[in-house]
Amino acid sequence: MIASITLFYASLLALLLLGLSARVVMLRRRHQVGLGTGSVGALQRAVRVQANFGEYVPFAILLLALLEWAGAWTWLLHALGAVLVLGRVLHAQGLSKSGGVSSGRFVGTLLTWLVLLVAALSGIGLGIGFGLGGGPGQSLA
Repeated sequence: MIASITLFYASLLALLLLGLSARVVMLRRRHQVGLGTGSVGALQRAVRVQANFGEYVPFAILLLALLEWAGAWTWLLHALGAVLVLGRVLHAQGLSKSGGVSSGRFVGTLLTWLVLLVAALSGIGLGIGFGLGGGPGQSLA
């Protein structure tokens, strides 16, 4: 079975990761920093945005795929995927502008954590037989 919903959101997030990575490369070239951040604030933030993405997104995508394979509701999978993409975009925008507190960074983090929490609880529910879908390979659109 192909996890087409997860594939869609993972693909969107891969494009976002490429954009974040390109920003790091661009800033490294502009400031002639080959390794580390050279104490350049914009580069430090860009590196942290990219790293934070790498810290959270793979596990969220794994949970999304496992939920899809376990037969979770289609609407739940789309909701989790869309909220994850939105959260990562907001986080990247917020942290890119300021290393301090920003609404984008706060809301982006909150949305990412919400996706992880709902996905984890849904996985536990499916794991113990609580009805959150139509069974493996089935969806209740």
